[in-house]
Amino acid sequence: MNIDGITNGTVLDHIKAGKAMRIYELLHLDRVSCSVAIIQNAVSTKYGKKDIIKIDGILDLDYDAISYIDPNITINHIRNGKNLRKERLALPEHLTNVLVCKNPRCITSVEQGIPQKFYLADREKRIYRCAYCDVEHRE
Repeated sequence: MNIDGITNGTVLDHIKAGKAMRIYELLHLDRVSCSVAIIQNAVSTKYGKKDIIKIDGILDLDYDAISYIDPNITINHIRNGKNLRKERLALPEHLTNVLVCKNPRCITSVEQGIPQKFYLADREKRIYRCAYCDVEHRE
């Protein structure tokens, strides 16, 4: 399989195999006008298999959402066909409109338009809690 390189854009690399479509949906990449390539189950010496997303255009991406899905993702910023810089992500301390509170009594369930805010309660277990009602959210 041959996927062309990109001139100006972003490459999300080292995505855990099977997670690329979730990132695609979360970032609403179906709504962008530039080309987007998703490579699933690519061979990786480090991870065995991985997914890759190539975006042939400069977009403002939600790094918190990306790192919540997989904090081991590497983001490569490509400019003029060269890797301008590489970023490694970590679990975000706060998430807004990435998770949805499952508590039916939470203000976010009752009132429309209130942002869904969560904070990282336990980094080791990847536990987030609702900022309004403190209900735990786990993957």
